[in-house]
Amino acid sequence: MASKALGSYIVADPAICHGQPVFRGTRILVADVLEQLASGMSWEAIIEEWHGALTKQAIAEAVRLAQEALALHASQLVSAK
Repeated sequence: MASKALGSYIVADPAICHGQPVFRGTRILVADVLEQLASGMSWEAIIEEWHGALTKQAIAEAVRLAQEALALHASQLVSAK
């Protein structure tokens, strides 16, 4: 499997972080940034934490993709309980 663009800023490549979604050109896991957002970290603090390797647009794309995934799989999550 080759690298797959999941958006403008997010890719999945089996050769990078075992294929987990990362921000293009980095090894920053999208899941880690979403966890930082969930814990209440501001976008500016996240950008600073990753030494400017992320942009607000990249974070916004991660949030949008997470929202789309949740909407797509919500019924599976509810029926699993």
